[in-house]
Amino acid sequence: MEQITTILSWGMIIAGAYFMISGSLGILRMPDFFTRLHPAGVTDSFGAPLVLLGVAVSFGPTLIAGKIVLLVILLLITNPTATHVLSQTAIIGKLKPFLKEKK
Repeated sequence: MEQITTILSWGMIIAGAYFMISGSLGILRMPDFFTRLHPAGVTDSFGAPLVLLGVAVSFGPTLIAGKIVLLVILLLITNPTATHVLSQTAIIGKLKPFLKEKK
């Protein structure tokens, strides 16, 4: 049973790290604020919770794991909301999206 827990926790941590690295690269590659919000949201909404859930699984059914699960729930509620508020604020501030010129 311990091997299954270890494999599951490491799988979640590696998957979360993949989402965090790919989101970080996406932030660097995107041309403007609005397109950078998507990889930032992926990093916050998939990467961090997966890493935290992997750590919670490795701790087993303890109080620490319960606190980590509550933190994951908080992240899943607040991060998409914050991304939405940032985009709406940019629209209100009349920030123009990057438009590729047609030839």
